[in-house]
Amino acid sequence: MTKPCIICVAITGSVPRKEDNPAVPITVAEQIESIHESFEAGASIAHCHVRNDDQTPTSDPERFARLMEGIHTHCPGMIVQLSTGGRSGAGAARGGMLPLRPDMASLAVGSNNFPTRVYENPPDLVDFLASEMHKYDVKPEIEAFDLSHIFQAVKMTGDGRLARPLYVQFVMGVKNAMPADRPSFDFYIETLKRLAPDAEWCGAGIGRHQIEVNEWSIAAGGHTRTGLEDNVRLDRDRLAPSNAALVRRAVELCEKYHRPVATWGEARAILGLRPG
Repeated sequence: MTKPCIICVAITGSVPRKEDNPAVPITVAEQIESIHESFEAGASIAHCHVRNDDQTPTSDPERFARLMEGIHTHCPGMIVQLSTGGRSGAGAARGGMLPLRPDMASLAVGSNNFPTRVYENPPDLVDFLASEMHKYDVKPEIEAFDLSHIFQAVKMTGDGRLARPLYVQFVMGVKNAMPADRPSFDFYIETLKRLAPDAEWCGAGIGRHQIEVNEWSIAAGGHTRTGLEDNVRLDRDRLAPSNAALVRRAVELCEKYHRPVATWGEARAILGLRPG
């Protein structure tokens, strides 16, 4: 298999804290350093959240702007993907960073259960975020927490709310949402290929499922996501020392399955993004 594998590193998220793993980067300076190490290890997409000084999540555009500036300076060409996730804000504030024109942004097209709450993505908010991404030339990464989200994303391409080709991430292993189940994973791929043959896809596993979904994705010819947002451990007994360590683990799986690791230039070409 010669198709390059795009590795996305989700460095921080909204949930992990220093108490969970001291390596979780919180400040903008820590995040830039962690992204740079991950870039050198083989990641070509940085999936980014920002935090307040007390580690709580925020959608503050000013913090996102400083983070983007640091990535562009220290990781030239790397794809910047900003989160519009619901833990960091509410309503239109979730898209407040989109005028910064990142290369990509996450887009959940439907609601689902999280461990202790409902992850609400009402249709009017989804339409607003999609329209803002179109306005500012930001490519959405569709976060599919459920099979219905694949169908909804395809429907949105049909009526012009989303541009083709889609980039869909299968998120598996969130408690109360889609489990990390291999037959379901295979059906996700089959369904996406049937409904949107030109789509690219990525697999992300949460917690202990990270490494297995990494392997499933790489072996099946897709792309994959790793990082401390999703998983703070190397294994049951060891914390991950860095985001770069998790990226290197994904690179080793690419070598196992004879997949070249995509450079930032190859990743941009595969996803149809503007030059870096």
